[in-house]
Amino acid sequence: MKTKKSLFSKILFSALFMAVMFGFTQSANAQSVEPVTVQSKMDFNGTVDAIKKAVSGGGMMVLAELNQGKILSMTGLQVNGHSFFVGNPNVGKEAFSADPSVGLVIPVRINVYEKDGNTYVNYFKPSDLFASFNNKKVKMIGEKLDGKLGMMMKMISK
Repeated sequence: MKTKKSLFSKILFSALFMAVMFGFTQSANAQSVEPVTVQSKMDFNGTVDAIKKAVSGGGMMVLAELNQGKILSMTGLQVNGHSFFVGNPNVGKEAFSADPSVGLVIPVRINVYEKDGNTYVNYFKPSDLFASFNNKKVKMIGEKLDGKLGMMMKMISK
């Protein structure tokens, strides 16, 4: 009987230890992705125009736009909000050739919104989003895009 209790205790301890270690490694590997937010030195419309120019000047293009303010006005909410989906077809070709599942995070999304009389621009750093792909080339592309977006934000931020 004592041997059964001892064996049971060892198995229980091992199971609990493995569960704790599994939880620890999962939380250590879990990535917290925070948006980058900058305050614009311009009003909302000026910022929207500046983003379009900055994207073009940065070697990328606006692939799609979403006027969230217009859509939300159908619900009665009056808000200034606009999203851009930006990218470069050659960079996209590189990324998709390396891993076609990268379509989850390409094109890059840039959000412009107004809050409390100020205009803000935010986005997720591509390197943060691309890090989940187990592909060095994709990660390198994300880091390059970080630099491009950072330069754009310097042009419009206070």
